[in-house]
Amino acid sequence: MGDWKKDVQVLVHEGKISVPYSWTVGSTLSRFYCELRDNGKIWANRCPSCGAVFVPPKAKCIHCYGEPHDWVELPGTGTVESYTVVRYSEPALHPRQAPFVYGLVRMDGADTCLLHFIGDVEPEKVKVGMRVEAVLEDEREGNILDIRHFRPLA
Repeated sequence: MGDWKKDVQVLVHEGKISVPYSWTVGSTLSRFYCELRDNGKIWANRCPSCGAVFVPPKAKCIHCYGEPHDWVELPGTGTVESYTVVRYSEPALHPRQAPFVYGLVRMDGADTCLLHFIGDVEPEKVKVGMRVEAVLEDEREGNILDIRHFRPLA
């Protein structure tokens, strides 16, 4: 019954599957994206139980499961906590041409990091501990790419 496999030639097809989709970001991220789009401001939310400040904002506190409903405007500056240099292009995965830098930025006033692009600097000059500021797009659409990238502070 299982002998049929020995008479079958194994073929391998290499391909990439693209699955475009849409989803609602909910009321918490909707407020974050609308403030970013309409007012060019980066907001976080704070858990009233433990005081943790989240950017991007969370619907539930990751520490105590409280509901972080207190909103805090952030200054748009922060510190690079970690980063990686991407040196290959993959249009289905990367919205930028290589080389570019993804960094974890702990924004001033926040307890969590925001993953985003580090720009206006050679990849080799990015360092952990580097101070950065958000650069916003001139025309914003209401998504995380409304922040063009973070650049080094002068």
